[in-house]
Amino acid sequence: MRKILVTGGAGFIGSNFVKMLLKRKSRKHIIVLDKLTYAGNMRNLDGFMDGKDVEFVKGDITSSKLLDNVIPGVDIIYNFAAETHVDRSILEGGSFVKTDVMGTYTLLQKALKYKVARFVQISTDEVYGSIKKGKFSEKDPIEPNSPYSASKSGADLLVRAFYKTHGLPAVITRSSNNYGPFQHPEKFIPLFITNALEGKPLPIYGDGRNVRDWIYVEDNCRAIDLVGRRGKVGQIYNIGANEEKENLYIAKKIIKFTGANKDLLTFISDRPGHDRRYALCARKIKSLGWKKEYTFSKGLVKTVKWYQENREWWQEIKSGSFKKYYSKMYGRRIAVSREGKVRK
Repeated sequence: MRKILVTGGAGFIGSNFVKMLLKRKSRKHIIVLDKLTYAGNMRNLDGFMDGKDVEFVKGDITSSKLLDNVIPGVDIIYNFAAETHVDRSILEGGSFVKTDVMGTYTLLQKALKYKVARFVQISTDEVYGSIKKGKFSEKDPIEPNSPYSASKSGADLLVRAFYKTHGLPAVITRSSNNYGPFQHPEKFIPLFITNALEGKPLPIYGDGRNVRDWIYVEDNCRAIDLVGRRGKVGQIYNIGANEEKENLYIAKKIIKFTGANKDLLTFISDRPGHDRRYALCARKIKSLGWKKEYTFSKGLVKTVKWYQENREWWQEIKSGSFKKYYSKMYGRRIAVSREGKVRK
């Protein structure tokens, strides 16, 4: 039986990835390791934590002692764990450096120590910086412009170094902007959907002409899985859907799909270091046999519908009451003493 560790598995993309793996009939045991910060939510995994095929460990990837109790016997690590919100990184970047850089370094050390067969680093197109024309390929240099993208760049370089120096069988995926069910409502698309449903302002930065390539989360998860199984070690794989949209265009679509008042659209001062445009060349991932299943329009309609039908999920998060849910933690929780021993 294959043993899989998914760090950050209670987050947006991580939880969607876990559920995708569990729907398959292959024999496997999944360990979900998540610190349960503001972005990690056990409700994202409701109905899937059966204790047999998947177990949960609450913990921090920067904890060496914890990882010594979790990683032995693991065949493959998917590292989704990260601080990811650009606005938060601008206000306070230290936690991003700790989790994204030092956390990845600690994971890499343990993956090497326990001879993990494959390490899959989940990264972002933001490490490349902004591009006026054309698309970034995997060979382009990284030029991050925010503390968030800088921390993810540092993690990517560490993964490369462990492959080059130690021969760790690692691969990196860099996806464009994800959207879909279970995304934290402080992110652009779910923020605008939930605000529209509540009749609150839709705050759009600058002139709203910033462009992103948007990929539905399930399409990204399938690509990550493919890289984990077929990707060549030491390689980077861009994952893009060729769905470039301006923020203003998306805001107007959300207003249309939710039936909200057009006057809710509110322009605010642009944020510092706001990249103008991202675009990825996805030729390499397509060579492995991947292709998207969702156009942006199809994915956005499905996403709006999910937030309309799951108001309790996001209303609790926006109100702050979701924190009470964590007191009813289920699954396995590992407590580690100063000596590194597991306390039952």
